[in-house]
Amino acid sequence: MRTALTTVLVVHEVELWRKALSSLLGTDDGLRAVAVAREDVLPRTTAEKPDVIVVDLDCPGSMGLLEEVDSARRAARCGGRLVVLARADRPGVLRNAAATEASGYVDKYGAKEELPAVVRKVAAGGRYIDESLAFGLLRAKEIPLSGRELGVLSLAAQGDSVAAIACRLSLTRGTVRNYLAAAVRKAGARNRTHAIRLATEAGWI
Repeated sequence: MRTALTTVLVVHEVELWRKALSSLLGTDDGLRAVAVAREDVLPRTTAEKPDVIVVDLDCPGSMGLLEEVDSARRAARCGGRLVVLARADRPGVLRNAAATEASGYVDKYGAKEELPAVVRKVAAGGRYIDESLAFGLLRAKEIPLSGRELGVLSLAAQGDSVAAIACRLSLTRGTVRNYLAAAVRKAGARNRTHAIRLATEAGWI
């Protein structure tokens, strides 16, 4: 009797990368990999009911993508477990993955043979954290900015003015300026632009 295949959704913003990752996973006889674009996350999660979902946290728009994948899992009532590809120098991204209860953390610059093995382990109910990412997960608890400060800084990073941020968050302009000033100070930045760059590089926003 043939063993049922483990269905894996590979979600990535870049077509070449998601197809390459799907091809890699497809070399494992026990895995059925499906490459999924961001706009198809919800319908494909609903249709496929995957056992595992793989997301690259270093791809463009990864912060929002992770949230969409988590929302799709809940909306589709899918028990698919999450495996993330990440870098140790982006603790904020790792924190977000932990918040969505990711079960597997794979160094995206590690050996390619590792990914199928991790997916199989997670699908079987196990957990995996690459040694190179363990310290990054510990650092994830050390993010100095509050949630509100991160939210305001994130909107500023998108180009929103103080007035626009105040309107979107129902705050006064003075309060928004105070949050931005606090973010600059806590990040150890020279100015708002520098704070945005540091926060982005660390994966906080």
